[in-house]
Amino acid sequence: METYEAQSYDIAVIGAGHAGVEAALAAARLGARTVLFTISLDGLANMPCNPSIGGTAKGHLVREIDALGGQMGKAADATFIQSRMLNRGKGPAVHSLRVQADRQRYHMYMKHVVELQENLDLKQAEIVEIRTRDGRVSAVVTHLGAIHPVKAAILCTGTFLRGRIFVGDVSYESGPDGLHASTRLSASLEALGLPLRRFKTGTPARVHRASIDFSQLEPQPGDDPITPFSFETETPLHNQAICHIAYTNEQTHEVIRQNIHRSPLYGGKIEGIGPRYCPSIEDKVVRFADKPRHQIFVEPMGLDTEEIYLQGMSSSLPEDVQIAFYRTIRGFSQVKVMRSAYAIEYDTVDPLALKPSLECKAVPGLYGAGQFNGTSGYEEAAAQGLMAGINAARACQGKDPVVLARSSSYIGTLIDDLVTKGCSDPYRMMTSRSEYRLLLRQDNADARLAPLGYEIGLISQERYQKFLHKQQLIQQEVARVERTVVPPSPALNELLVSRETSAIATGFRLGELIRRPQISYLDLAPFDPQRPDLPAAVTEEVEILLKYEGYIKKQQLEVEQMQRLESKLLPEDADYAAITGLRLEAAEKLGRVRPRSVGQASRISGVSPADISVLMIWLERREQGGQDHD
Repeated sequence: METYEAQSYDIAVIGAGHAGVEAALAAARLGARTVLFTISLDGLANMPCNPSIGGTAKGHLVREIDALGGQMGKAADATFIQSRMLNRGKGPAVHSLRVQADRQRYHMYMKHVVELQENLDLKQAEIVEIRTRDGRVSAVVTHLGAIHPVKAAILCTGTFLRGRIFVGDVSYESGPDGLHASTRLSASLEALGLPLRRFKTGTPARVHRASIDFSQLEPQPGDDPITPFSFETETPLHNQAICHIAYTNEQTHEVIRQNIHRSPLYGGKIEGIGPRYCPSIEDKVVRFADKPRHQIFVEPMGLDTEEIYLQGMSSSLPEDVQIAFYRTIRGFSQVKVMRSAYAIEYDTVDPLALKPSLECKAVPGLYGAGQFNGTSGYEEAAAQGLMAGINAARACQGKDPVVLARSSSYIGTLIDDLVTKGCSDPYRMMTSRSEYRLLLRQDNADARLAPLGYEIGLISQERYQKFLHKQQLIQQEVARVERTVVPPSPALNELLVSRETSAIATGFRLGELIRRPQISYLDLAPFDPQRPDLPAAVTEEVEILLKYEGYIKKQQLEVEQMQRLESKLLPEDADYAAITGLRLEAAEKLGRVRPRSVGQASRISGVSPADISVLMIWLERREQGGQDHD
């Protein structure tokens, strides 16, 4: 292939999925000359699986992305067709926003945002090689021979790296949705020393709306009023579609069991490791044989299409088997499949090869984000893309990387889990992965991260002032209800008794009444004539801060204790094998991960509390001028 010298950039982003878009936008907005490469412009910000944004823990990530100045939340607000807050029956730590988006409109919205962004070029081209000079990234090469000199490159390759589709015994090279796979870049990455491996994911069939009998399904309406994803969205939002729920049955399961030998997953043709928390329907039937049925979410792909997505029914069984088992489901007896379900296998990197900044340890200037790093999900990808874009831009400008602590965000938890513990299957964010989830609620994502977004340069002065005003309103209202006393009255006591809590005989502070689990801030409005007219986001925060005050303070103390370990930074060139008293397994694990701090070291599997004590003593002696090995 003949090559030629093409335009130079500070940063090349390879892949324009959810990770690539956030990475490119962040880098360009921070002043780096950026180019975003994609195999197809028509696949930018594509949703090859369900066109939904958010969900349990994932909604937290989207709000954190927005609080830092990312784009996903705004795109979701602009293009959703149904919105629901999940887990309302549980505590605020697990409340999670989820929307069903219009797939094509989401793509078009993001594509136009990218096209209008200063410092950012968008190019349709396959990157086939990463070049280095003196060990650092120096250029990227396209399939047409263009050599673009760069200071950094961000790999956001999704499922395209040596992608292979499986439907029964049919297998062929491909990316998602019929786009061609990236077949040459993996060899270049392996030559650079990156440890690649194979993962697998899948997606259900898309079926024609008119072929479903919706009268036999459970309707699932959206919320009213709607909570937006973006803290900047101020216009009222409205649902435009209704989703539905269906169920598999014993007949469905029997069709699958009779044909399980035709599944490439069970026939050994698929090498890649699939997602533990989002298994295929054949995997569910085998693993959960005692379950009489499995839930299916029947969700539209958009307002201008008749395609319906069957969430929960991903499969790699042959097409004829798919048709057979879909038609056993109530309401689906005449269903017409428009796109068959498939599994896709692809290359990823072992995330233990990455620094907390998402830069590759072995190749300075090379960053990874999204499914390339071993995760699953649009939201996890976008979160990593945002941080990789920020850190690549800061590196080009001679600034230190931004590394979010676990105690600051789910983004920090996600990245720390990847680079500290690695992942043996596609990683999915869940609220249970955080030890600080009462602090990391979706409602306070702006309080946790907007100041950092402003400091970095992704939050405008105007937006930051609005944020400060909101925080001031919250603090003022908490102080007001804490000092405001309401007298007993028949109406108030009737309310209290009706909610199964004790009546009051003397004056009571509003704050103490709100702390009662049975009573809400809104319940007390008729008895609080001095109450100011405040936005719902402010009153929600006030109520949570009062009700969960004790638990929040307890978690804050835990954070302070952990921060002492996080502040103990370890030298990058530490020779762990030479530290006396450190167990062999711990020395090997520490040498492989090369943790940034003692806190990170304490989370590495195979490193014990005794090993941490040895590390602390060694670090203290080193700081006092002692020998590294002493």
